Amino acid sequence: QLGVGDAIDKSSPVQVGALTTWASVVAGNNHTLAIKTDGTLWTWGYNFSGELGLGDTTVRSSPVQVGALTTWSKAWGGQGSSFAIKTDGTLWSWGTGGHGVLGLGNTTSYSSPKQVGALTTWSSGDAGNTDAMAIKTDGTLWSWGRGLFGQLGLSNTTSYSSPKQVGALTNWSSVSCGRGYTTLAIKTDGTLWSWGYNGSGRLGLGNTTGYSSPVQVGALTTWSKASCNYASSAALKTDGTVWVWGDASSFGALGLGNTTSYSSPKQLGGATNWKMVSTSRWSMSGVIV
Repeated sequence: QLGVGDAIDKSSPVQVGALTTWASVVAGNNHTLAIKTDGTLWTWGYNFSGELGLGDTTVRSSPVQVGALTTWSKAWGGQGSSFAIKTDGTLWSWGTGGHGVLGLGNTTSYSSPKQVGALTTWSSGDAGNTDAMAIKTDGTLWSWGRGLFGQLGLSNTTSYSSPKQVGALTNWSSVSCGRGYTTLAIKTDGTLWSWGYNGSGRLGLGNTTGYSSPVQVGALTTWSKASCNYASSAALKTDGTVWVWGDASSFGALGLGNTTSYSSPKQLGGATNWKMVSTSRWSMSGVIV
């Protein structure tokens, strides 16, 4: 999944090819998707369920173009599933269809992109293990897939194979789906919301209670970005500070200098010039500029 032509682990950065035309890149569970400045979509890595979108289940260790289209604008991946939005606002999915995670009205797996419905108003999204979320241009939030822990935010634990609207609000700005059945989302008013499984306090609500509908994290209106993964969460404020919570694990995944887990947001250091933040299974990373 590193895309460097082999399956050898690397402990320091290695350039993927020599091109200078990459625009965005995202990682699924064991595969990677990237879009170039010319609007082409490229994938590589594990491909057991056809999550590379190349019409087969063959593993690739270097980037391979998905079809010939030049109209891809955004992409994201889950565990064995992939999603992408075109410049025309249509949403496409492929890979494993378990629990209806592809949003295609069934549980079938596909190794090539399939359009999710007929709408042209999709803006952004994210995927967890077996669930997915997306935001439309009108600010509404939609979810589908496995709902076992309430991670779909639909006030139940039911699974759905087609997109269902989360509440009736039209002010959702961004969403992040954790691999541990947790969801974080930010509204246009800068408030942070969470729901789903809450082991180790990963929802940031000061407890370990699970919730099947969105609950506000504190009362602040200064959140700008959020990321959750397996058991930990992180968020960036408009003042450039980063805050973390959830399971620190024995690896110190929260970056707080200890292995203590927290159920409420804790500031990461004292820096106020963080620009981005990302979480993975047992680690966290950020960029200072």
